Amino acid sequence: MKTGNYIEKIENRFADKNMLGEKPREGKDMIYKEESYAIRGAVFEVYTQLGSGFAEEVYQEALETELTDRKIPFEAQPRLQIRYKGRLLKKVYVPDLVCFGKIIVELKAVKHLLPEHAAQLINYLKATSFQLGFLVNFGAYPRVDIRAYPHRPYP
Repeated sequence: MKTGNYIEKIENRFADKNMLGEKPREGKDMIYKEESYAIRGAVFEVYTQLGSGFAEEVYQEALETELTDRKIPFEAQPRLQIRYKGRLLKKVYVPDLVCFGKIIVELKAVKHLLPEHAAQLINYLKATSFQLGFLVNFGAYPRVDIRAYPHRPYP
């Protein structure tokens, strides 16, 4: 099996097609709806002000500033424990941001997002207790690429 096909199957298992790209899923089944809109608004403002072309670190700092201005609670680069079969691993995951204490935000500044970027976020959602992650690409043109990945834990 080709790696790309495997990653695509993983994406399809954990991310509803309606959740990919700019259009968020509407209605009662959208997890953390208000928080998601707040995060998206901050991301859009950063992209409106800076556009594309900067390094990821610049967007990280600008987004932290925007989140602070909007009074959106966040933690930058927290160390998150990873579980394997219920046991904590020694290795930790360091996401770019955790907003509202429950939403992972991974930032990129690349021309195009690759399936590997999504697979990484999906795997971290599976290995932590988080149920929603955003993959944000500030390198996209003509607009920022925001993809939401809900994690539905196995029963």
